[in-house]
Amino acid sequence: MTSYEDSDGFATVPERDLPPGRHLRLKEHLLSEIRQEDTDTAPRAGRSWLRPSLVAGAVAAAVAAGLVVAQPFSEDTAQAGPPSKETVAMLEDIAAAAGRQPAPKNLRDDQFVYIKTRERYVETGSDETARLQPLHVREYWQSVDGKHTEVVNDRVDGFDHERMPPDLPLVEGSQDYRSLQKMPGDPVNMRDWLYRVASGGESRDQNAFVLVGDLCGGLMPPKQAAALYLAASKIPGVELVDDAVDAAGRRGVAIARENDGERRELIFDKKTKQFLGERQVAVEDLPTGFKKGTVTAHTAVLERKVVDKAGERP
Repeated sequence: MTSYEDSDGFATVPERDLPPGRHLRLKEHLLSEIRQEDTDTAPRAGRSWLRPSLVAGAVAAAVAAGLVVAQPFSEDTAQAGPPSKETVAMLEDIAAAAGRQPAPKNLRDDQFVYIKTRERYVETGSDETARLQPLHVREYWQSVDGKHTEVVNDRVDGFDHERMPPDLPLVEGSQDYRSLQKMPGDPVNMRDWLYRVASGGESRDQNAFVLVGDLCGGLMPPKQAAALYLAASKIPGVELVDDAVDAAGRRGVAIARENDGERRELIFDKKTKQFLGERQVAVEDLPTGFKKGTVTAHTAVLERKVVDKAGERP
């Protein structure tokens, strides 16, 4: 497959070469692999794309395309206990704050949610050595209805205003705003939804928590956002971290869960309870060579606005 430029000057990849699914990160990874196969004759540094938890979250999409072999849900090595009263209370405060946020007015299906982040992840070079990326800015234009071509700009990952044609038909778990509006608006049914939709090779509890984190960074309807955080308070193993720092240096409180030697933290402002970003920390020495205490993934949401066109900045 060969990529080309359209009349807007954006690099484009034909839709038929993209697998069905709901995770932008999976599409990016596949596009990167396709581009490398088509244009490279020698090995080059590639991304060990994102954290293992997000890879697990995207397995269902790849299975639908016949790209990987499905793995059954694994079980936790130790039975995780229920969240503490302090953790539940914090999630209740976060949910209340989310529910008070105004919903976007006059939102059109042909508009886009512009999401600007600062981030870094682990990548693997051609020598198979794992290393941390430099901290960099990433821009993403997400289709409001999921049916319009999206754009991602992240030159560290090799995406220079890359166009991402929609994966149609949309499936349950699609993360465009219109699909999110169809999610349950109460915590009991939201928890059931999380466990039904979340996919991957980790435990069912971890997969559900990963999906909560995936949803945090986008624009969510207030009612569903409140239900999401209340549902998270029912996931075993979820804990409170009193002090965490996002990739922009902002301090907050984190809702976290440990899995496979790493702790994934969803960071919120202590006063406003607004989502700031994520951090993943090694809680033991990892097989990749990273020592206990190393931050292996780091993000910060810098801006999140509705715009009229993909590629347009607020």
